[in-house]
Amino acid sequence: QVQLVESGGRLVQAGASLRLSCVASGRTLTMYAMGWFRQAPGKEREFVAAISRNSLRTYYADSVQGRFTISRDAQSTVNLQMNSLKPEDTAVYYCGARFTYTTTTYYTNPSGYNDWGQGTQVTVSS
Repeated sequence: QVQLVESGGRLVQAGASLRLSCVASGRTLTMYAMGWFRQAPGKEREFVAAISRNSLRTYYADSVQGRFTISRDAQSTVNLQMNSLKPEDTAVYYCGARFTYTTTTYYTNPSGYNDWGQGTQVTVSS
């Protein structure tokens, strides 16, 4: 099991940028595909972005394509750069980790993730 801690969320105005980070402890992320998800009040957790173990493959939800970028370092951190934020991006953002032996697979279904952080709140005002 890997422990994940997200940070970087805060209140911003529409059009601003934020960078979220997810840092792992307990073990490194070298054997994990990673993903970012978000959950707004009264809604289900939805996929935002995913990255494979070797960083060569990424995938984004249509709603964030071209505005958000997921990246990771070799060991313990996954980032989500969010540009041109909109009020509809307001949610609690969670990072998830999925143990996998494949290096090029990413996962978009939250049920496929084994470990989660506690989330970080992003609020975008209009």
